[in-house]
Amino acid sequence: MELAVIRRHRTPAQVQSYLRSLPYNWRNTLRTFRNVVKHGEANCIEAALAAAAIMEQHGHPPLLLDLESVDLLDHVLFLYQVRGRWGSIGKSRDAGLHGRKPVFRSVRDLVLSYVEPYVDTTGRICGYGVADLNDLIKADWRLSERNLWSIEKALIDRPRKKLRTSDARYRAMRQRFLDFKKQYPDRPYPYKDSRRVWL
Repeated sequence: MELAVIRRHRTPAQVQSYLRSLPYNWRNTLRTFRNVVKHGEANCIEAALAAAAIMEQHGHPPLLLDLESVDLLDHVLFLYQVRGRWGSIGKSRDAGLHGRKPVFRSVRDLVLSYVEPYVDTTGRICGYGVADLNDLIKADWRLSERNLWSIEKALIDRPRKKLRTSDARYRAMRQRFLDFKKQYPDRPYPYKDSRRVWL
């Protein structure tokens, strides 16, 4: 079954589509690619591991992008490069935090595309880090049957680059989010400008 998933999903867009088709995993787990396929669901870091395992078989290094938030609710994505431009594959409960097309000149530019969608009642990106899974841990992040909490710990322990953004812009984005949710509590927030770069 794992090989079938790898063979069917050869491009970042196909992998993103596969991960979006899976229900979000609300359990407190950190599953490998094998267990994502087995259980048919994933949270953000599990989706990043699954994307890394799949895309590695199609020539991409297994890179993770860790977005650090002031509320300690980080977001992890698979990071890839096509013709010198950066993109990402990801899964989230929020539509704006999924993957990005490979259109960004630098990893920092890619991270900036997540600044607005990250803003909610408490979230704000304050830093980011990139890690190669093959260097990050010695555990089998592809096929282990166990939860690999060591990945989360290793990402947290790695140094991150600080990301400074406008406080005034953040306050305005947060207020727009709060106003919208007050009026439409059950609707997803409408991100307009950034949709063109979503994967």
